[in-house]
Amino acid sequence: MTKKIYRLFPPPFEAVPLKGLYLQLNLHARGTPESPFIYANFVSSLDGRIALEDASGQTYLPKRLTSPEDFRLFLELECQADCLITHGGYLRALEAGKLGNILHIGQPDPGRDLPAWRSTHGLPPQPAVIVASASLDFPMPASIREHGQQCYIATGEKADPDRVAYWRGQGYEVIFAGSGKGVEGAALSRCLSERGYRSIYLIAGPRMLDTMVREGQLSCLFQTITHQLMGGKSFRSLMPGPELGAAGHLKLASLYYDPDSPAGAGQWFAQFESGSQGGAPQAVEEAG
Repeated sequence: MTKKIYRLFPPPFEAVPLKGLYLQLNLHARGTPESPFIYANFVSSLDGRIALEDASGQTYLPKRLTSPEDFRLFLELECQADCLITHGGYLRALEAGKLGNILHIGQPDPGRDLPAWRSTHGLPPQPAVIVASASLDFPMPASIREHGQQCYIATGEKADPDRVAYWRGQGYEVIFAGSGKGVEGAALSRCLSERGYRSIYLIAGPRMLDTMVREGQLSCLFQTITHQLMGGKSFRSLMPGPELGAAGHLKLASLYYDPDSPAGAGQWFAQFESGSQGGAPQAVEEAG
C-alpha cells in the first residue's frame, strides 16, 4: 500500500500519497536557460541541527535524523534536475565510505522508477554534475563517467593554478565562478545559465546555500523538519554566515505532515519560495 501523509497547506486538508508528491511540481519546467530554477533540500531537527560533529571534528549526519520518506522525496527532487551542484567534501566522504553515492538517477533502490519519469518528461538519462571546490583537492568518482554525465569543476579565479591544470589534464572543464579562491553564487548561476541549464539542484551543503541566498539566486527551499530535539554542542545549521536580514525572507508554498517517521516522532515536509533579489557576492571558501 502506498504511504499516505497529510496536506496542511495549502488547503484543503487531506491525505495524499507520499510517492510522487514532489514529482508533480514539475520543477524541470520552471526555469529557462536565461533564468535557471535553483533549488535546495535539507533535513533538520526542531532545534535546527542538520549535522553534528564527532570528537575528532568530523561532520556527520545522524541516522536518527533521516527516514526513508525523506530520502524518497530527496530523490524526486534530484530526478527533476538537469544539473546537480555538489562539493569536494562530499566526494572525499564518498571515497572514504562515510556517505553513499547520490549522484545518479535510478540508484539506489528507492529511485528505480525515476529514470522512466525523466525519459517521459524529455530529460536526459542523467543530470550534469558540478563540483564546487576552493582547494580542488578531492577524488573524482569513476561512476560519473560510467554514467556518461557531463562534469564541471567550479572554483574561484585565485585557485591553485597547478590544481586547475591537473583537472584540465584529466579532461574536465574548470569553471571560474568567483573573484577569490571560492565559488560565488551569482557567478556560478551565470556560468550554468550560459551552458543552458534550466533546473539546478543544490546538494552541496549549507555554505553553497548561504552564497546562493545572499546573492538572490535561490528559487526554492525544501526542508524536512523532524519532530525531535537533537542537542549536541558542535553542530551545523542551514546558514553558517552572518545575519541575513531581508535576503532570508521566504514564503511558504506547501506543508505536509508525516505522523509516523522518523521513529514515530513525525516530521513536516515544507516548501518555501524565494522572492529575494541579488546581493553582494559571497564566496564559498571551504566547500571542498
